Order: sequence, then structure tokens, then C-alpha cells
Amino acid sequence: MLSPPPLSGRDRRTLLFAGIAATLVVMAISATATAGTTGTEFSALYTLLTGWMTGFLGRVVAVIFIIIGVIAGAARQSIMGFVLGIAAGVGMFLAPAIVDGVVTATLPVL
Repeated sequence: MLSPPPLSGRDRRTLLFAGIAATLVVMAISATATAGTTGTEFSALYTLLTGWMTGFLGRVVAVIFIIIGVIAGAARQSIMGFVLGIAAGVGMFLAPAIVDGVVTATLPVL
């Protein structure tokens, strides 16, 4: 397999300049990014679903997960069913907070 020829000093400077220019363009464009500031079409649905998951319905479903996990664990003579039931219940209850934290995360401008 042939290797590419080594870069001359002028080619290296050109690549360095192109890299710096691309970095500056990306930084300039990212300052005006407005992702996540619109899209209110589904806000009512999102509020409804998060209300269900963190409210009474979510707690009932979490308890049902735990009960099913206990039954499955007893049937298989293993504690993993109980552990998975707890994990599913806690995961469902905390999912809206995790999604909010990931989607609404912002980075400070340096």
C-alpha cells in the first residue's frame, strides 16, 4: 500500500488556516443556535404524559412492576425479578426528569 507524500510547509499552513477558519465559523454559528426554543405543538401532550408518569398513575404502575417482579422472582426462585421490578418502577418514575435534564441542557458560552 502506498502512503501519501509528506506535506510541505505551505500545505501545513494552509491546512492549519482552514482548520482555524472552520472552527471560527462553527463558533459564530453556534452562538445563534435556537434549537429547542420552539415546538410548542406537543407541549400539552408532554405535560399530560409527564403528569401521568410522575403522578398517581405512575406510582400505581411502579407498584404493579414491583409486584410482578416479586411474583416472577418467586416463580424462578431468583431475586432478579424483584430487582428488575424495582428498576422498572424507579426508571419510569424518574424518566421525565432525566429527559428534561438531557433535552434542556445548555452549555455556557466561553
